[in-house]
Amino acid sequence: MQKNELYFKDDSIVRVLALKEDYVLIIDCVRRKMPHWENISFFVGWQQCAQENLYRFTNIVIPEIDSLLPESRKKAYERYTMIAPILQLLPNEQKRCEMISAIAINENISKQTLRKYLCLYLSFQNVAILSPKDNKSDKSLTDDEKNMRWGLNKFYYTCHKNSLKTAYTMMLKAKYCDGNGELAEGYPTFNQFRYFYRKRKNTQTYYISRNGLTNYQRNNRPLLGDRIQEYAKAPGMGMLDSTVCDIYLINEQGGIIGRPILTACIDAYSSLCCGYSLSWEGGMYSLRQLMINVVTDKQDLCRKYGITIQQQEWDSSLCPGVLVTDQGTEYKSANFEQIAELGVKVVNLPVYRPELKGSVEKFFSVIQDLFRPYLKGKGLIEPDFQERGAHDYRKDACLTLEQFEKVLIRCIIYYNSQRIIENFPYTDDMLKNKVSPYANDIFTYGKNLEGTNLVKVNKRQLMLTLLPRTTGKFTRSGLIVNHVRYKNPNYAEKYLSGGNATVAYNPDNSSFVWLVDKGNFIEFELIENRYRSKKFSEIETMQTQKKEIIKSVQENNTQAKINLASHIEAIVSNVGSSNGELTAIPQNYEREKIKAHMDIMKAGGENE
Repeated sequence: MQKNELYFKDDSIVRVLALKEDYVLIIDCVRRKMPHWENISFFVGWQQCAQENLYRFTNIVIPEIDSLLPESRKKAYERYTMIAPILQLLPNEQKRCEMISAIAINENISKQTLRKYLCLYLSFQNVAILSPKDNKSDKSLTDDEKNMRWGLNKFYYTCHKNSLKTAYTMMLKAKYCDGNGELAEGYPTFNQFRYFYRKRKNTQTYYISRNGLTNYQRNNRPLLGDRIQEYAKAPGMGMLDSTVCDIYLINEQGGIIGRPILTACIDAYSSLCCGYSLSWEGGMYSLRQLMINVVTDKQDLCRKYGITIQQQEWDSSLCPGVLVTDQGTEYKSANFEQIAELGVKVVNLPVYRPELKGSVEKFFSVIQDLFRPYLKGKGLIEPDFQERGAHDYRKDACLTLEQFEKVLIRCIIYYNSQRIIENFPYTDDMLKNKVSPYANDIFTYGKNLEGTNLVKVNKRQLMLTLLPRTTGKFTRSGLIVNHVRYKNPNYAEKYLSGGNATVAYNPDNSSFVWLVDKGNFIEFELIENRYRSKKFSEIETMQTQKKEIIKSVQENNTQAKINLASHIEAIVSNVGSSNGELTAIPQNYEREKIKAHMDIMKAGGENE
């Protein structure tokens, strides 16, 4: 017999803890009572067993200590530390009891709990058995709880946004009423229903089911990222978006037009405004205007509006190497994606993720807050403009698009060069160089960082790249584009050999098109002058009208052909035949020619 051996008999399993002459210190591993001494004759009829038999008999699974959660592992070792001094005193019952009392007082724990820990460890000889048990109950739901769960899913977690009281009433009507609508006995109370809801409430499910996934992603989703600097560590990532300005404008004659659309490109690293577009029309037109503005020298731009600035106040005339956009149709169009030919990458963000382009969203908010106090009463929209009885702010409009654009430029200059960015994550090098917390200074500093991605783009090349494209066809009549003919003297061979080609065109002016050949744009001139300077939509209308006119006389033309055939057949039905003398043809020809001359002279005399 050895220490720590296990023996079983009937429904008991004991472990040997110590040996002394003819006596053995044992513990009952099933009932787990305190160790006691027994004479060696006690083991008559007992059989030795393995540790696995103990686990199987007690139906206890002990995990590996390293697989426990940190908190559970910590608790297991704390409990073992408490009972460790007792293990040396097991054979002496008196000293063992004194130590248990001392530890219970010192650790502020009951002696009964301490004995439980001791017996557990002695029975299984494994520290992991001392870890706290999982508090989750395996108890299945009762019928009432299943009904309450059904009622919450059916009537509460829905877009109808019923109150908890209403959902409870609807549940009772559906599950606890008889055929006559009478409430049966034993139905759960509202307090039970509310307790079940609070006990199992899932906040994420609450927001999504009642307010929708869109609202959850925008307003409730946890924000756990490191803001934009997490993936924009240097200038070169431009964020694009559009918004409708909160102001009504007029034209030069004083007529109210509406609200302009502001499109902007904001550098993600520094929040500098790289360019903007202010127009009446969104979509690809405003986007093309924006990109041209991005690569324009800003001193020249401001000078056009009578504003003088220093170069460093808005030193941005390079195109960001990466353009981040949302899922707008204009950004996902083939036209805009053609900008990749200039070495610029377009990234479309997933839906409902406005915080991933928070820089441009913040720009719109800041800019409109800057001019708002000074344009009240001049067409500016107030928060109550959609409420019943609110003032009609359209009647206050007094600024033209050009005047408002001057205001906008002034606000952008302040935004870029004077607005303090308080929460920018300064690095040690920025602090050493005392970089001012302005977007233009941060942008200038960032241009020297490794990883800066700014692309130099020719303005004309950019404009042609963003034009829509179609397939043209070379024929003997020239290059046919949208049913219109074009020419270039250097492509005679192509006119003869034929074939298709990719062509860029300006929908607003048909005077020229550009053949796209390996990144180059070759200009072709319009052949048909009647179409010069017209829009392609106007040309299409002209061609459609022509087809309609032709179609309208098609039936008359067919009838005329039939009539012509009838007349010809009537004439040739009574004709004679020749005499077949071929040698007389010259004499016959001369005779008829003289006769024709005489007929002409007679006709002239009759006219006199």
